[in-house]
Amino acid sequence: MSSPALMPSPAPRRATTATRHELFFLNYFRLAQAVVYVALAFAPVDMRWIRLTHPDLAQSVVIAYLLAAVAILLLTRRLAVIAPVTVSLTLVVDIGVAVMAVIAMHDARIGIAMMLAVNLSAGALVLPLRLSLFFASLATLGMLGHTTLETSPNTPIDSHELLEAALFGLAYFATTTLCHVLGRQLRATEALAEQRSIDLANLAQVNELIIRRMKTGVLLVDDANHIHQMNESGWMLLGSPPADQRDLGKLAPELSRRLYHWMTSGKLDETATQLADGTPEVVPRFTRLAPNDDSHVLIFLDDTSLVSRRAEELTLSSLGRLSASIAHEIRNPLAAIRYSAQLLAESRNMPPTDQRMVEIINNHCVRLNEIIENILQLSRRERSRPETLDLGNWANAFVEEYRQGNDLGEDSLRVINSSAPVAAVADPQQLQQVVWNLVQNALRYGRLPGEPARVMVVTRPGEHGVPILEVIDRGPGIAPKVAAQIFEPFYTTHEYGTGLGLYLARQMTEANQASLEYVRVAGGGSCFRITLTPAHARQTGDPAIADESVR
Repeated sequence: MSSPALMPSPAPRRATTATRHELFFLNYFRLAQAVVYVALAFAPVDMRWIRLTHPDLAQSVVIAYLLAAVAILLLTRRLAVIAPVTVSLTLVVDIGVAVMAVIAMHDARIGIAMMLAVNLSAGALVLPLRLSLFFASLATLGMLGHTTLETSPNTPIDSHELLEAALFGLAYFATTTLCHVLGRQLRATEALAEQRSIDLANLAQVNELIIRRMKTGVLLVDDANHIHQMNESGWMLLGSPPADQRDLGKLAPELSRRLYHWMTSGKLDETATQLADGTPEVVPRFTRLAPNDDSHVLIFLDDTSLVSRRAEELTLSSLGRLSASIAHEIRNPLAAIRYSAQLLAESRNMPPTDQRMVEIINNHCVRLNEIIENILQLSRRERSRPETLDLGNWANAFVEEYRQGNDLGEDSLRVINSSAPVAAVADPQQLQQVVWNLVQNALRYGRLPGEPARVMVVTRPGEHGVPILEVIDRGPGIAPKVAAQIFEPFYTTHEYGTGLGLYLARQMTEANQASLEYVRVAGGGSCFRITLTPAHARQTGDPAIADESVR
């Protein structure tokens, strides 16, 4: 499964959910406000609650205001993307209509001024503080200006109405400031909640990915023995059942029996068991989803093969360190023995029997030195230093160097390259050690009785252009039972072998993001195939090719 794409952090948006809600509230209120104005302006004479000082002006203004309120409400969703501009323009209309309504319906001035306070407060939820205070000032000047202009030159200003207008202006400033602060806190809370929801979604995706990629199988089972969820490892350990099969009793009767035994007795059976054919043995563990919840149980399936491999790795690591210290101590006396044997071999008066004994000493010193080198390689585990190689040129140079350093006699070692260049990424020194080991084994064991060894080093492009290097011999081949174990450490069928050569070869190929496998050759013979990383995959980072190269 591919890694989940984490949700991005919220980018600044021109209209949040809270802003849209505030716009809808303001526009619905404006429509109700317009309906109230219409009811006041068009009420029958016998039901009229107020006296219209300018009937024609009142009716014209309220009709226009009603139509504008309906149009603005219908366009709320589209206008939400430019909320500050929309609110600013509509507040100008609200203030202008309110001032004209007060002029035309003087008796309703208190109610109109109070409704205008709602418009200003709702607008302050969206607008910046300075702009909100500007509209509050505009509404205050409108109310004070109406009181001043309505008074004739010969009539003194009504101090009562002037005080009302001033108090309404003070209320406009107070409610506008308060609503702006509340709106800012509301938007901050909304942004925080949105960020928290994104963080929780990301965390849920990460948790799901971790659970699905766990090597331990995880199953969620209810009290009806039905599997609600399982991760990839659990699905594989159950034998890769179809998606519609979720009955634990049918999929894994032994696991269902152990679950029932644990739920009834509280005792856990920790013996390993195999849940399906072809799957590794597991040790099941159970735990309730919640302390007081008996309806759901989590089942953990521990793969015993993983534990065994981990124990093997720890054993090899400890053994490598111990063997390396011993090998260092052996090297010095071994060098002295070999040097002494070489000096004895140079003696001219040595009998043939003594010469044979010296030859035996030299041969065993060489063999013991090879064992020490293998053990030291097991403990070193040097990191690879990959380079881009022309595999054909590299194979030609390797074979030529091998011929110069080793007497092949009647044996043959040749290179077969593809017509097109094959570029690969690998550490040249480690690749040299791997191929040298494979060629040495092929020359030693890959021969028919009484015949010379015929070994080929082949370079060619594989599927998707993956570079392949093969060491092929025409010997008797390797029996299938033996071939299944040849890469295990310390496994050997030879009397004088250490069982570390092929194990180290595979370790070094894997350190180079490559793979080493044995392929039986039709008609007799053996093929050890190294699948390397292509050079263009390293440059482009193509995951499909990179995955193919390490299979």
